[in-house]
Parts: sequence; C-alpha cells; structure tokens
Amino acid sequence: MKTKILIFPFLVAALCCFSSCAIHNGLTNNVNNSTTNVILQKNNYKIIKKVQGSASGLSVFGIGGSFQPLIAKARAKMLENAGLQGGSKAIINEIVEVNNKGYIMVFTKTITVSAYVIEFTE
Repeated sequence: MKTKILIFPFLVAALCCFSSCAIHNGLTNNVNNSTTNVILQKNNYKIIKKVQGSASGLSVFGIGGSFQPLIAKARAKMLENAGLQGGSKAIINEIVEVNNKGYIMVFTKTITVSAYVIEFTE
C-alpha cells in the first residue's frame, strides 16, 4: 500500500512532463484601420493567387519571445510574397491565425497571415 502511495506522485509528475498544450484561433475581425474602400461587386477583377507569411516567437520560463510584433512581421512577409509591384493589384480577405503551444515551461507562438491577391481588369 505504501509503495502505491509513493508511485502516484511520480506518475502524475511524469504525465505533466510529457504532455503539452496547444491553442489555435483565427482573428477574423478587421483590426486594420484603413480608409481605402474598393467595391468588388462587378466582374472587374481576377484572383491571382493566395499568399501567406508566418512569424514565430519562443519563450523559456517566461524569458524571451517578443510576441508583440509578430503580426507585423507575418504581414510584412506576406506582402513580400504578394508581388504587388506593377499593375493595379490589391490584397483582399486577410486572415490572421494564432497558434500557441506550451511544453512545461517552454511556450511558442506562431502567427500566420494569409490573403488573396487580386488584379483589376478594367
């Protein structure tokens, strides 16, 4: 009986050490404060491609991992991949996805920003 009582805390500690947590959510609301409005109700554009960019941060024991500029970094990478130079192109339907993972005292956060590139035909 006494050995069962001693084994239980070690079993709980082992389960905690080998488990992890992950949270994933998408920020689908418009957090941009842009004043440019383009009405896409006519067939005057074509979708060229879908682009995305990601940025990650790592924190160990709560130290490190500057998580604040991750959305800006991911958006900048997405815009690099978009190739908006030349022609009348725009980004539409931007989606920000957040993925948080935790392993004991190590936490990672990955932000992925994706959107569609369109080109106006008229």
